[in-house]
Amino acid sequence: MMSLLDWFLLTTAAICIGVSKTALPGAATLAVALFAAVLPARASTGTMLVLLLVGDVLAVWTYRHDADWDTLRRLVPGVLMGIVLGAVFLRFASDSMTKVFIGSLLLVLIAATLVLMRLPHPPEVQGRIGRATYGTLAGFTTMAANAGGPVTSMYFLASRFPVSTFLGTTAWFFFLVNVIKVPFSIGLGIIQPGTLMIDAILAPVVIGSGCAGRALARRMTDKVFTPIVTVLTIISALYLLM
Repeated sequence: MMSLLDWFLLTTAAICIGVSKTALPGAATLAVALFAAVLPARASTGTMLVLLLVGDVLAVWTYRHDADWDTLRRLVPGVLMGIVLGAVFLRFASDSMTKVFIGSLLLVLIAATLVLMRLPHPPEVQGRIGRATYGTLAGFTTMAANAGGPVTSMYFLASRFPVSTFLGTTAWFFFLVNVIKVPFSIGLGIIQPGTLMIDAILAPVVIGSGCAGRALARRMTDKVFTPIVTVLTIISALYLLM
């Protein structure tokens, strides 16, 4: 039986999920922390996955004309490999090991990406090595800890996408990836029938906050959007380490 405080924390988390899907990628980090504070680790991950899919549906409808499909297609091989590796890692790794490993990995990736973006002549991250590296890391981190957002945020920022293209490509990426994750999550016992009622109660909150985020996104310029996403991405990695 959950308390009123538990429901308040989960509702706040659902708001973060909605906003992260349509305006501020990285805001879902707070949702991860709040869910983990209320629910056991596996139940938390499974409950969040369903709500993330709800937000994904709203996001892909909102930005259905803005995705860079060439980029998405080229990321597919690496992402699929990463998801398989993440599922294997989950089979053997503890929760604490997973968080520390992925948090450390993300901080290294963030630092490397920021350095590359500031070079006078930055390398092309859309090349074969860049796609394979970021794609595999995105698949691995999203499967292992619902933490693929920081990787894709860094990749799309390094690709210098405008705000609408960034959000559209991110929306379609995570919709497709999260759909792929569902059978793995069911097989691993991460999605449980007992938590689907929580999802049913919180889904309208995700939709409402997602609509609010859509209005916010229309008012953001690249100069505002890029530093916010970068800061939220760093917070995402630090949270996993803590």
